[in-house]
Amino acid sequence: MTLGTWLALVVALVGAAEIVRWLRQRALRGGRDRWRRFFKHRTTSWGVGVMVFLVIIALAAPWVAPYPPNQQLGIVQLKNQAPSWTFILGTDVLSRDVWSRVVWGAQVSLGIGALGALVAISLGTVVGALAGYYRRWIDPLLMRSVDVGLALPRIFVLLMVVALWDGLPFGALVLAIGLTSWFGTSRLVRAEVLSLRERDFVVAARALGAGGARVIFRHVLPNAAAPIIVSAALSVGNVLLLEASLSFLGIGVAPPDPSWGNMIADGASTIYNAPWTTLFPGLAISFVVMSLNAIADGLRDALDPREEPA
Repeated sequence: MTLGTWLALVVALVGAAEIVRWLRQRALRGGRDRWRRFFKHRTTSWGVGVMVFLVIIALAAPWVAPYPPNQQLGIVQLKNQAPSWTFILGTDVLSRDVWSRVVWGAQVSLGIGALGALVAISLGTVVGALAGYYRRWIDPLLMRSVDVGLALPRIFVLLMVVALWDGLPFGALVLAIGLTSWFGTSRLVRAEVLSLRERDFVVAARALGAGGARVIFRHVLPNAAAPIIVSAALSVGNVLLLEASLSFLGIGVAPPDPSWGNMIADGASTIYNAPWTTLFPGLAISFVVMSLNAIADGLRDALDPREEPA
């Protein structure tokens, strides 16, 4: 790694630590009670720090990665090099720098995780809100569709999609994952909307002539935001794991473009001779999922109305 790469990495680490320290101090000293509860646990701060660092690394990939992700540095003499000062995470069987591929793969994996979760949360929220608010024939129709979706294994559905569409591009992959991941969110939102639709403020809004869409989006969903936000944080990790599974099976992000899933697949054949080729992308996935779980746990405590001061 070059001096500029080391400096960029140090700046990313220090920047992530400073952002978390500033957020924590602001919340604990002058923030609202809910944000003090959010940063009450150290695991939450660590989770935010890891995610901020990985996002900075992904955005700064051209400066942090010393080599292009697909560059073969020496197909014979530099393949499967162990981690060293020159190659901080080693090289793979095709002599590509593992650190560079992990950094560039963060853009792909985190991007698919965030965008796929956004599609899933948006669709699940709309379906759950319509089912819980309007009831009548809409609720049974939508919820039976959700039951069917939950009964079908997502991997099986995505395998069928790939069989029909050879070589999914990035946008199509995001849509395919998002459109098969919203069923649990819709049930959660429906339950929240059912508990809110008969509240006094909703009845008053209807009595004043507000339409169904206005009542849902201006009065009901803002009061159901807490579980939706927690579900969104968890969904990013779930979608990222699903993308990694698909890429490992060879039906996700197409090589040679790096994602953490296909990096594990590339190194599976040399796991005994060069374990670092699968270890480090696997650790990256684990760190993201654990960090998002810690953030979701903090959000659940922060947004719990039972914790509000009297």
